[in-house]
Amino acid sequence: MNFRLVRALPLFLAGMASLTAHATEAAHVQARDAWIRVLPGDLPAGGYVVLENISDQPINVRAVQSARYGSAMLHESSNAGGVSRMSMVDSLAIPAHAKVALSPGGYHLMLMSPTAPVKVGDKIKVSFTFDDGSTLDADFTAQPANAAGAGG
Repeated sequence: MNFRLVRALPLFLAGMASLTAHATEAAHVQARDAWIRVLPGDLPAGGYVVLENISDQPINVRAVQSARYGSAMLHESSNAGGVSRMSMVDSLAIPAHAKVALSPGGYHLMLMSPTAPVKVGDKIKVSFTFDDGSTLDADFTAQPANAAGAGG
């Protein structure tokens, strides 16, 4: 038996465990009240959710994606001097032990180019990727254009 191999095995297994942990689902962030406002035709849809960081460390959302949309981005709406604007943001900070609401008129998801028609009542999976490499999948419920929240 090769004793060098036997001694190296624990180090190899520890390294593999750390790689696996790095690419796992984010247990430190929870999503609730997730919904999508479906607009007619090929107009972009807005996605809204409350993200809660239950850990002792701040975390940043770095990317968003959904297999049902060709493009998913974080956006922020603002109003200055009576002029409404919307701009893409690169990341969204969620402080330790805090909640951040993505809601109409503020931070939100911009979901563009659906791969198939999205109908009211559909469940759409959206994946959030955080700066530590972890991910969180959340099921969003498609709501009509006149909806004001997750419950329609």
